[in-house]
Amino acid sequence: MALDAQLIPAVTAAQMREVDRLMVEAYGVSLLQMMELAGHALAHLVRMHLGGAVAGKSVVVAAGQGNNGGGGQVAVRHLSNWGAAVTVLVESAERIPEVPHRQWETLAHLPVGRKEGARALEVFDRARADLIVDALIGYGLRGHPRGWTAEAITCVNAQRAPVIALDVPSGLDATTGEPARPCINATATITLALPKTGLLTPSARPHVGALYLADIGVPPALLARLQLDVGAIFSRRSLVRLDSQGRVIPDGK
Repeated sequence: MALDAQLIPAVTAAQMREVDRLMVEAYGVSLLQMMELAGHALAHLVRMHLGGAVAGKSVVVAAGQGNNGGGGQVAVRHLSNWGAAVTVLVESAERIPEVPHRQWETLAHLPVGRKEGARALEVFDRARADLIVDALIGYGLRGHPRGWTAEAITCVNAQRAPVIALDVPSGLDATTGEPARPCINATATITLALPKTGLLTPSARPHVGALYLADIGVPPALLARLQLDVGAIFSRRSLVRLDSQGRVIPDGK
């Protein structure tokens, strides 16, 4: 089957957790390696949405405490290296776990704005961002967003700038597609390895926007262990666009 006609199988949050587990335990691919690939793909999509160049552009990244936030911080590093003026917002640097915290420590050496807590959200009162990245929750959502994360989602939705969500718009159930309150309204979503079932539901469409799928290095043999026949999705490019049913959209469409 030609890639441009391929229907990519979607997975639930539970299936994606198993993919992540096997990547680490059976294939020896670390979270840090997957995080790097996810963040680089995210930065690439940001660059695409800003017309192919980010130099001189203002980007705000709202990053959660977990691995999704770590991927967002990787994107911050690449965007800064490419000439963008980037500010990253987190709830509490002290509460970021070890692997994503390495990204936070790296950003301390770059010309990047690092903001924490309630004062971080004040950036939206004065920022005129060209684009905002949602890297708050990812596929691990349980219940409604609360506290700082809920406030951050509300602030992002109030902005006029386009929003790119990493993996799943924060507040959207990755399996069912049901939006919590609040839920990010993304211009585009870049999901990782395989689309999540919830992204392809009618209830999710107002929140997902344009849907992209990024390669994070998952071997087809690993997916075959989970009875997922995907073939060489990324044989021609490491970032593909999907339609609302999960089919690859041909280049230029």
